Amino acid sequence: MLQPVGPLFLTLALSCLLLQVLGLGHDLPQLAAECPESCYCSESWDGGLVVRCSNMNLLTMPRDLPNQTRRLYLDYNLLVSVPADSFVGLPLLIELDLSHNRLVQLEPGAFHGLADSLSSLDLSFNLLETLDPEALGELQAQANLSHNPWMCDCRLQVSMPQLQLEPSSLAGVVCNSSEPGDVGARGVPFVLVAADLDLCAALKRTTDVAMLVTMFGWFAMVISYLVYYVRHNREDARRHLEYLKSLPNKQGQAEELSTLSTMV
Repeated sequence: MLQPVGPLFLTLALSCLLLQVLGLGHDLPQLAAECPESCYCSESWDGGLVVRCSNMNLLTMPRDLPNQTRRLYLDYNLLVSVPADSFVGLPLLIELDLSHNRLVQLEPGAFHGLADSLSSLDLSFNLLETLDPEALGELQAQANLSHNPWMCDCRLQVSMPQLQLEPSSLAGVVCNSSEPGDVGARGVPFVLVAADLDLCAALKRTTDVAMLVTMFGWFAMVISYLVYYVRHNREDARRHLEYLKSLPNKQGQAEELSTLSTMV
């Protein structure tokens, strides 16, 4: 005699059928096995994986990220730097969220390998002061750089046009300091500073002045040494001359005396 089918069994059966229809059921164990510790993985609607490591108190970048990762969320952690080659082996990555961390450094080559895929980068709400062009490499992505204590310098001015800043975040990219320090940029959005001032030219002028001062200092040291050398040798010659005068007069001494008198 057949037993009545309960509602719980029907629900489980329908869920399994739905997963099989969508082609997801057989991938679930594999997703769990490939997902890094302290992260949660799921399939992206456009293929690949969504890896969420948000709010996990991470101090370093997670290791062994699946190479099918398409979207990676590392926001709300305690990361202080992005080392070189952190995302090598992620050819499908199109979105990277590093917001709300404690980032103070992006090492050269930090985004190596993402130039052809990454289209969205969020670095907002960190402690970044500068943006090294070598950290970006050939990366071109829509970026959010707001709410960082930026130093408006030549490096930032060179790097900024490489990225496509989100229009809504432009007002949040504010100069906390500037280099050189007399441009009056503190508290001013970077787009306004860059529109009125060539920071690289200002830095070049400052460097030229520093080089001129250094060269003048070396020139003064050389002149001082030459003057000292001449005076010191003249004093030695005079002392030697006085010594020769005190000796009995001989032909050889007289010739040497005549030579020293000519030098002095």
